[in-house]
Amino acid sequence: MSSVTREFDLQHVLVHGHSVAYRRAGSGEVVVLVHGLAGNSRTWKDIMPALSRTHDVVAPDLLGHGDSAKPMGDYSLGAHASGLRDLLLTLGVSSATIVGHSFGGGVAMQLAYQHPEMCDRLVLVGSGGLGREVSWLLRLVTLPLAEYTMPFIFPRWFADRGTDASRFLHGRGLRAPRLGEMWRAYSSLAGAENRAAFVRTIRTVIDPGGQTVCALDRLYLAAHVPTLIVWGEIDPIIPVSHGRAAHEEIAGSRLELLEGVGHFPHTEAPEQFLEVLVDFLATTEPAATSGPSLQDVLRDERRSA
Repeated sequence: MSSVTREFDLQHVLVHGHSVAYRRAGSGEVVVLVHGLAGNSRTWKDIMPALSRTHDVVAPDLLGHGDSAKPMGDYSLGAHASGLRDLLLTLGVSSATIVGHSFGGGVAMQLAYQHPEMCDRLVLVGSGGLGREVSWLLRLVTLPLAEYTMPFIFPRWFADRGTDASRFLHGRGLRAPRLGEMWRAYSSLAGAENRAAFVRTIRTVIDPGGQTVCALDRLYLAAHVPTLIVWGEIDPIIPVSHGRAAHEEIAGSRLELLEGVGHFPHTEAPEQFLEVLVDFLATTEPAATSGPSLQDVLRDERRSA
């Protein structure tokens, strides 16, 4: 598939005095692509051009990630969801299909919970926030004093050499999407500001025992929102069982398991991922303007208890 084109070059806008980077192109219904921990909007490069032929595609760099500002402050899911809402309103977007990968899935679910009027559809891709289990590597980073050892684990010179080697191989047609995404996450942590924001962010959702945030008890609230769950069957970061559990909890949701795919379906199998996503968009109606109010859903749940 095509790489990021000029029309998807980074743009910047001020939100609450902080520079937020984003990519945007296309027209039609809005689809927002939310990256994961230590990622950025470039992770969607293999699907953005094709998706923008039929939709208005917005892919932000969350605060603390990519080219967005990295201020001291709140990096919780709630703060990211509110920040995403404010970015979208600043860009003139009142509602959208929210696609979230990994940590971005947690942000997507939090946005749908806090601001349901903005969520036309929900797409969870190898999403966090659906169970305790998570890669031991991520759990290690949350250990006390981990931030003081990270400069030795993620040295700038090594990251720069590795990035040069990756570009050399990519220029000769040699691609390893899964390793490429993991390397980009690794190399992003070579910067002191990035590391500090990463540690603050990850400790809001993971501790040494695993994920500390779980949305399973509130997924029934998403029953009126068309929901697609996409997972790689060999995901080593977040187990596929989390996707199956979420599918059971969200009435009417769709579950797509991609054979031979790991934690990055949108880069490891972009054509297959795009086919599933476009079909979902074409065969469902947006819920943001027609769904029941949160108050009504909570009242119904209390009556059935």
